[in-house]
Amino acid sequence: MVALKSCVAMFSTDLAKTARGGRAGCPQTERIHVLNTSNTIPLLDISKAFAIRGLKVVIITTPSNAPFIVSETSKHHNISMSIISFPRVPELPEGCENTADLPSMAMLSTFVEATKKMKQPFERVLIDMIADGHPPICMISDFFLSWTLDSCHSFKITRIVSHGMGALSMAIRNSLTLLPLRTKPSLELDPIESPTLTFPFTLQKVDIPKGLLDYNPNYPYARIIVETREADINSWGVLVHSFEELEGDHVGAFESFYFNNAKAYCLGTFFLYNELKQEVEAEKVQMQSYSYIKRLEKQASFDGHTVIYLSFGTQAHLLVDQLNEIAFVLDIAEHPFIWVKERVKEKGLVLHDLADQRSILSHPAIGGFLSHSGWNSMLESISIGVPLLAWPMLGVSELMIPHRGDSGEKIMTIGSDVICDRVKALMEGRKGRKAREKAQVLGRMARGAVEKGGSSDKKLDQLIGQLSNNKSGKS
Repeated sequence: MVALKSCVAMFSTDLAKTARGGRAGCPQTERIHVLNTSNTIPLLDISKAFAIRGLKVVIITTPSNAPFIVSETSKHHNISMSIISFPRVPELPEGCENTADLPSMAMLSTFVEATKKMKQPFERVLIDMIADGHPPICMISDFFLSWTLDSCHSFKITRIVSHGMGALSMAIRNSLTLLPLRTKPSLELDPIESPTLTFPFTLQKVDIPKGLLDYNPNYPYARIIVETREADINSWGVLVHSFEELEGDHVGAFESFYFNNAKAYCLGTFFLYNELKQEVEAEKVQMQSYSYIKRLEKQASFDGHTVIYLSFGTQAHLLVDQLNEIAFVLDIAEHPFIWVKERVKEKGLVLHDLADQRSILSHPAIGGFLSHSGWNSMLESISIGVPLLAWPMLGVSELMIPHRGDSGEKIMTIGSDVICDRVKALMEGRKGRKAREKAQVLGRMARGAVEKGGSSDKKLDQLIGQLSNNKSGKS
């Protein structure tokens, strides 16, 4: 499932030559993932990469999520869509088909439970595909949708699980769920040690999301953790939105938690795969008309890398006091900025609507990114070469921070003095210059990974080849 707002998606391929001019008879795959904005965008990106290689991608989605998918994939003729209804659940607002539409993330467990009712209509789509002579070779499922494992077993389809995190953070998460009770820390600042994994940094209890360490069967999210982990470790393989140059040292540790010799495929950064050239050029022309791009162009004419970009994702909800602190910081830091809220004098532009984050980050005027530390945002920033000022806000985002290395800083408190100091250090200081240099090195590595012969490019071809062998019965 693929969509800006997440839905169910599948990949399938006809027995035809791929766009790479190579193999005939590539197998069919399918994908399904939980409905949310952060998971959907990278899945759309990798769907396009599969489609360019000749795979026919079938995206199974719900009515409210369909328009965005159409707008993003209409130029890719190998991508089609099948729409199924999202179940009506009294506890959820009417028309809520995406986690971005939830009144509160406290309702996430209710939302995930509701997706289980999509199993029957989803399987009807599989039945139709098989009846039409196009059985999928693989389902790429969001890890939240644990019920897809049963569907895969019933239809003898290979299941690949997709996560919204990198290999290191997923390995840490898996190791924490296996910690013996006696080793779990009691105090917030107590260090954590795992018998199954050596952490490359210090991890404290305060860094860990609720539910990973303190399992409570009465905690609504606890059952989801157990169910998703069971389906996860029994999958055939794992799709990782990362690249080997960034996380290759951690892939083996991550794979060790899986059964049946499952492999993790680092195929990222997904959005860097070459899309249709005319599509890219058309997007560039369109971007020039956006007010924020015009403002960045004006700023770049004075000096490059002077604008700080702020974005906290679609699911991080800041308190009024936090918003006020940030606004105050932006006023006194005296750096031009782009943020989503309101104008602060003439120093910055605040956008109330969704903006194209990649076009902003890739603009030469941008010098830093204050982020909620969501993996997709971090990876986009790293891949474009923009240093991060990380402020973890959601779930396992704290586990992703160590990847900042020398390419960014971290904020753990919201005091305006702390944030202001960090902003100035990133945008003006020696550490900021070093972070920018490191980020640019990582950006070159990320781009090289998806180029012809790069690590991610070769892994993608390897994955397609293995799925093709699975379909033909080869080992």
